[in-house]
Amino acid sequence: MKEEIIDKMTKSIECKEKVMKDTTLLEMIEKVCREIINAYENNHRVYIMGNGGSAADAQHFAAELVGRYLLERKAWPAQAFTTDTSIITAIGNDYGYDEIFTRQVEAMVKKDDIVIGITTSGNSNNIVFALEKAKKLGAKTVGLLGKTGGKCKELCDYPIIIEWDRTPNIQEAHIMIIHIICELVEKELKRREK
Repeated sequence: MKEEIIDKMTKSIECKEKVMKDTTLLEMIEKVCREIINAYENNHRVYIMGNGGSAADAQHFAAELVGRYLLERKAWPAQAFTTDTSIITAIGNDYGYDEIFTRQVEAMVKKDDIVIGITTSGNSNNIVFALEKAKKLGAKTVGLLGKTGGKCKELCDYPIIIEWDRTPNIQEAHIMIIHIICELVEKELKRREK
């Protein structure tokens, strides 16, 4: 069993090393940080969505922005579309699961807000449709994606694609990137408060 544990850890490290060596990906992460900073400086909001483990990651991301990541500072407006079970079940019941995020985008997102979709396949219909709607409303779209980026790649102004075949490692890379974004955004906005 120890060999299997080491193998899983090795695959996780290899995935993150691949991310670290991809200059295009690093530049995309930097651009997303700048967009979030700009959004907050101009009184815009960040909305995040995902399914399953990615839903939990969306909630984690929003919590770090509203609460704090490492530094004591003011709260920033962020919301995960995965948290209101009444909204999710009402939309799912009345319109179907594919619309659970689209209806929320339609109700809440304004021009120049940021909408982040997290999907390891890049092909989750409810994320695809919501990103399409966000673009029509003039929001900036970000994707934390996996594999080839799927359909979402073309819908994102900023596609961050983890080109890897193991979903757990893609998720681990996504959470690493979420933490990096939170830390860099927090550090820069805190610096600008002075």
